[in-house]
Amino acid sequence: MWTDGIAQEQTLDPITVTSSLSGKRSSETGRNITIVRGEDIVKLPVHSIDELLKYIPGVEVQSRGPQGSQSDISMRGGTYQQVLVILDGLRLNDPNTGHFSAYIPITPAQIDRIEVLKGASAAIYGSDAVGGVINIITRSFNTETQKNSTSVQAQVAAGEYNLVNTNIGGYLTRGKLSVDAGLLSNHSTGVQQRGIRGYFHNTSASAGVNYKLNDYWDISARTTYDNRDFAAQNFYTTSVFDTASETVSSWWHQLKVDFEKNKSKVSLNAGYKTLDDEYSFNRSAVANQNTSRLFQSLLLYQQELGTTTSLITGLNYQYRVIKSNDRGNHSLNIAAPFVSLSQQLGTYFNLLPSVRVEFIGNSSPEVLPQLNASLHISNWQLRSSGGRTIRDADFTERYNNYGKALVPKGQSVGNPNLQPEVSWSYEAGFDWFYQSALRVSATFFQRFHSRLIDWVSTPYANMPRQDNLDATGAYSLAKNIAEVNTTGLETDIQYIGKISQQQRLVINTGLVWLYSKSSEANPSFYISSHARFLSNFNVQYELGNAALSFAGIYKSRRAQQSPAINAFVSKDYFLLNGRASYSFVKQKLAAFAQVDNIFDRKYSDLLGAVMPGRWLQGGISFRLGK
Repeated sequence: MWTDGIAQEQTLDPITVTSSLSGKRSSETGRNITIVRGEDIVKLPVHSIDELLKYIPGVEVQSRGPQGSQSDISMRGGTYQQVLVILDGLRLNDPNTGHFSAYIPITPAQIDRIEVLKGASAAIYGSDAVGGVINIITRSFNTETQKNSTSVQAQVAAGEYNLVNTNIGGYLTRGKLSVDAGLLSNHSTGVQQRGIRGYFHNTSASAGVNYKLNDYWDISARTTYDNRDFAAQNFYTTSVFDTASETVSSWWHQLKVDFEKNKSKVSLNAGYKTLDDEYSFNRSAVANQNTSRLFQSLLLYQQELGTTTSLITGLNYQYRVIKSNDRGNHSLNIAAPFVSLSQQLGTYFNLLPSVRVEFIGNSSPEVLPQLNASLHISNWQLRSSGGRTIRDADFTERYNNYGKALVPKGQSVGNPNLQPEVSWSYEAGFDWFYQSALRVSATFFQRFHSRLIDWVSTPYANMPRQDNLDATGAYSLAKNIAEVNTTGLETDIQYIGKISQQQRLVINTGLVWLYSKSSEANPSFYISSHARFLSNFNVQYELGNAALSFAGIYKSRRAQQSPAINAFVSKDYFLLNGRASYSFVKQKLAAFAQVDNIFDRKYSDLLGAVMPGRWLQGGISFRLGK
């Protein structure tokens, strides 16, 4: 059942850590932030975390395959490499490619909340935080978790195309100890595609623990395993011979130690990620085998300097490694000190200046300043932000095809001399709160981007490295060539209301208008693939023991076609998923039916990667909490 008005207000204007790394009300940060509570995820008609993101206002998810197979995340017209995904304070983005950013190895029952920060935040987080930041905060790493609580949830579903989904998880807090664990798996033989069935076998398992040693010290740890085995036809090419399959397996280990006394806090957060990727273009091709490693640490010091002033300073270190039969063996060191000040001026005005200096390998240091400001009066927040961001090239852009004995002409070749992409971003907006049930937001933003990385047709004579190339051919070489200016307007509406003693309604919706102008006569797909107009929403309605939820998206974008594989990307599409459930046994057990793509719309987010049509499924769920 629904809680009181105080809880509603905390949901509409919650404490958030994403914008400044310290807890602040969303209305004091100067940023547009959307919060999704963990307990709401299981109520929506989605199967994985990347599918959930698809229906969060302002987030564009370009799906290549269903139910966690592969998705590219874009925000505010950025590319799929320009959104940073964070788990409990550390980056998940893989150093090999941005296509793996949506592989979030956590289950819904373990999530306390997801904070989506729209816009640049490189002064705090560094490279990749260009279009926005997605921060997943788990229950065991949230030190504010309610004491002596227990929650267990389980869900099993089956459907067409031999679909079997399992979602089991929970958390336990007793005194000084907090534990969470979960398993999420989605399996199907898939729908028939041009040359292969669109199968997927995707599984994530995770366990986390927090222990408060005494009044000052606590320690948190997490281990996760994630495996995605799926059909990848035309995920990366538009070749008629492409009947690809791919397997991506990863481990994630994290350890965090916190010390807090009086007005000071020190934390050390360290993580180690390993990822193995095996991609086969077709059955006769030699598979690309890539192994990437990412070690990172984040040392933070926070100090309250008074009732209106606080300081955060820190040092972030990353060691990135790849070993590949396609890209070769390479490594990269990154170090970045940063400092952020939070200053309240008077009763209503907040100012948050930050600066970070990023040292990437042997390149010149990149200085990343940012200034956020907010004015909060009564039911209104006026906010603005501006700053400089970068996005460093991944190993694919630097070394693609470097490890092969001979690269056939026409293929893409990496460039180790790439410089980081650079942009300046500005935004201004407002939030309006009505009582404790409604929040309306609007934001105008601009981003001026230079040195964007693109793949350019280059003759053999002009290739910087010719060792394994065909002297009679031309290749697509990664270069810093493009300038793109993006202007946009986004609106968000969040409503949380108790209609009656038995009825509750939750609505999250938003609109985004985008206009991008490129210096290229024919911009590449990745630069120009974002939606020109985007609207996404999720709705939950509860009436006694019955519940109904919908998640939908409408997008308008540039149309494309490839006659060779009979594929097209339509100018626009509308997609709607729905779920109906009825609970019994004191609302602990429920039966549900779900329909994905209710209107059976044929659509693709990527040319050749056709998404499934209408998909029927149903199951049972169990929930226990105290």
